[in-house]
Amino acid sequence: MIDVQRLRVLRAVAEHGSFNRAAAALLLTPSAVSQHIAVLERSVGRPVAIRSTRGVTLTDAGRLLVEAGETISAELDHVRRQIDRLNAERPRLTVATFTSGGRYLLPEALARFVAAHPDVELTVRESEPEGALPMLRRGEADLALTYHFDGPLPVPPSERPGIDWTPLMDDPLSVVLPRGHRLSGRAGIELGELAADRWVLGCLKTEAYLRRHAQRAGFDLQVAASTTDYFFAQTLVAAGVGVSLVPKVSLAPAPGVTVIDVEPPRPARHVGVAVPRRRRPAPHTAAFAEALAAAAARAHRAEP
Repeated sequence: MIDVQRLRVLRAVAEHGSFNRAAAALLLTPSAVSQHIAVLERSVGRPVAIRSTRGVTLTDAGRLLVEAGETISAELDHVRRQIDRLNAERPRLTVATFTSGGRYLLPEALARFVAAHPDVELTVRESEPEGALPMLRRGEADLALTYHFDGPLPVPPSERPGIDWTPLMDDPLSVVLPRGHRLSGRAGIELGELAADRWVLGCLKTEAYLRRHAQRAGFDLQVAASTTDYFFAQTLVAAGVGVSLVPKVSLAPAPGVTVIDVEPPRPARHVGVAVPRRRRPAPHTAAFAEALAAAAARAHRAEP
């Protein structure tokens, strides 16, 4: 039988790259770490870690065990939090959300949910997808309002089967130009027409998209400013620093900018609800997901 504690030791070895550093992190002796790994190898009948002068390298069996250990650890964390819920006086629901999506959809969804479930203790945690989705797996959040661009959800492939995704809406991206830009009178723009411009980035993931597009169009992306806030990016555009690519829900145009659609195929963020796949989902998770879906549908109907 594979011992959970020994999986924890192997995970530490993989993370730190040596038995000595893993021992220090676990408050064990290097000898104890070595013994745990030796017993683990005997239990599976194969080597799991190879030591060399350059550190420790996991074997294929070792990598499989580390992945299993991460899944088991996440499940145990989830169970511990579920037991904590049983001891709580009020039911709890923790929601993770990215900033602009939260501003756009959460107010209505929260009001709808609180009116129907006033006994629930709600906690909202701000997080980008790379942080929110692991929070689901660890049991630190029950539901995530999150998004992805062209590719799959930004979690390791081994974790994707443990997450259920429900799409809510597409959030198209627009070009934001300083007033008086040579293309500001256009109804639509192809991104390649801005090859000579300098760019203001409001999100690292937008940068990744732009760099892929620039490569396909045969030009190098010129970055004038890089931020983690789309609203700040738009003020920089208004100041004449450069042009930007901004999702619709993050548009708050300053007086000195012009917003123009990107010609089809128009890039977009895909916004949705992610929940961990559990035999027993957290109570009220489905109700909150329904409140978000209703808020997204109402926002879509209200669009001009």
